Amino acid sequence: MAITVGDFLIERLYQWGVRRIYGYPGDGINGVFGALNRANEKIRFIQARHEEMAAFMASADAKFNGGLGVCIATSGPGATHLLTGLYDARMDHMPVLAIAGQQARTAMGAHYQQEVDLASMFKDVAGAFVQQASTPAQVRHLVDRAIRTALGQRTVTAIILPNDLQEMEYSDPPRTHGAVLSGIGYTRPKVVPYNDDLIRAAEVLNAGEKVAILVGAGALDATDEIIAVAQKLGAGVAKALLGKAAVPDDLPWVTGAIGLLGTEPSYKMMNECDTLLMVGSGFPYSEFLPEEGQARGVQIDLKADMLSIRYPMEVNLQGDSAETLRALLPLLLHKADREWRDRIENWRDDWDETLVERAMVSAEPINPQRVALELSPRLPDMSIVTSDSGSCANWYARDIRLRRGMLGSLSGGLASMGAAVPYAIAAKFCHPERTVVAMVGDGAMQMNNMAELITVAKYWQEWENPQWICCVFNNEDLNQVTWEQRVMEGDPKFEASQNIPNVPYHRFAESIGLVGIYVDREDQVVAAWEQAFAADRPVLIEFKTDPNVPPLPPHLKIDQIKKYASTLLQGDPDQAGILVQSAKQIFAKVMPNRNKDKDEQ
Repeated sequence: MAITVGDFLIERLYQWGVRRIYGYPGDGINGVFGALNRANEKIRFIQARHEEMAAFMASADAKFNGGLGVCIATSGPGATHLLTGLYDARMDHMPVLAIAGQQARTAMGAHYQQEVDLASMFKDVAGAFVQQASTPAQVRHLVDRAIRTALGQRTVTAIILPNDLQEMEYSDPPRTHGAVLSGIGYTRPKVVPYNDDLIRAAEVLNAGEKVAILVGAGALDATDEIIAVAQKLGAGVAKALLGKAAVPDDLPWVTGAIGLLGTEPSYKMMNECDTLLMVGSGFPYSEFLPEEGQARGVQIDLKADMLSIRYPMEVNLQGDSAETLRALLPLLLHKADREWRDRIENWRDDWDETLVERAMVSAEPINPQRVALELSPRLPDMSIVTSDSGSCANWYARDIRLRRGMLGSLSGGLASMGAAVPYAIAAKFCHPERTVVAMVGDGAMQMNNMAELITVAKYWQEWENPQWICCVFNNEDLNQVTWEQRVMEGDPKFEASQNIPNVPYHRFAESIGLVGIYVDREDQVVAAWEQAFAADRPVLIEFKTDPNVPPLPPHLKIDQIKKYASTLLQGDPDQAGILVQSAKQIFAKVMPNRNKDKDEQ
């Protein structure tokens, strides 16, 4: 029986292993949606509220499931809406295929309704492979090459399908000049450097007395290898945010996050090490790495273009992180002297105390750090935690401790607002048996995440485990940017741009059949988390937090202090509050017994 191009597309995707497509319908892609309907859920279509959210879901699906993420949209605005989520995938090296509809071929070039030059538009985000189909016989090799390129290069690709083509009868390409016959299948290769290069790397690492390791998303599948190398070298391990789940936080020599959102022990380790091993990380901020010339460097990355671009490495090893570390390990010498490791563990112990002290400082009404601190030990094993960009990412980076088997992610390279809830939705479709928690600021909720709660309401009853929790930090402020205005620019808070409306997020959740919890007292934080984890359906838990609690960097620089002082001299609208909270945070460890709940004071 004859099949359409749309039918062939869906069957070909299925043969490639695709089982979920995230998107939103429209007449420019109706031929494919008709085929999805006829396929009787061989491939599940997940309806987002917005195409941008669908692309974020596809990116997260690739992150949490380890395969190809797929999103779909109609022509014109549907396709343009995909871009932000696709850039998120591209910048975090995730394999994602975007399928977009287009106007009929006979109308192209006529300034037709919803006619956008999609091939040009997608050229940057999907530059590795973006093509518009023109004949039925072409679709086979477009699908095969788009998927193989996405998987092989860990990047975004795109296929554009005119709407009239989708409904045409499909035919395989003829065995004739000008036609190509493509096939299905891709297996990731074993990529390991030559032995001579491994020996050179081992010589550098063996010579170091104070070795620091920085891991990123490329090390997520190399947990055992990272631990073994760190133990042999007596090294500490810092983590870029995308590599947060690469090694468990309960290891005493794991210093946690690095950078502005990072920890003091990570900062000290990078400033005092004499050797740096970087594994699978594109961490962008060179000022948080050792000073040039301070440390000898070895880097491992699967992508050659990511080598030696953050720090001048002495040995660059292109290869898979786990395989390369496994090959390197027998060449490394066990360091008997553990003085450096002991110092790292002492820094980590002090930092753990600091985190607790800072989180337990009273605020008006709730210290946001306490929200994350109390969540962390209550996370069930194998939980998945997502975070949005903004000040909540500080608390995710520092106060959430991921144990072995847990997963966590956020929009890394793009650092886009609005990713946490769609990420958490995709995480649940990838792992319906796991608990998922999204940490979201009120700015992101108002921007686009509230609408995606409707997606949760639509699908949650089919999830094996209904534990899905959205934690909203409601401080009526675009808080991260407010603090950047103060500390980076030396400007007072610009209320016209930073103040946002107070919205009862928990009531919205209740109105669509979810559980809503509102918390505005610090002594209620623990009980609220326990109530959320005991619920029989998804929960939105809204914490009324203090915007004046500063997301302190791991080290205050003179320039930052000067600009902060300039802000105060000019007069900030929240001056009294930020002075009080800044003082409390800075002096947290030297002012004990001032962390009682307000109802005890």
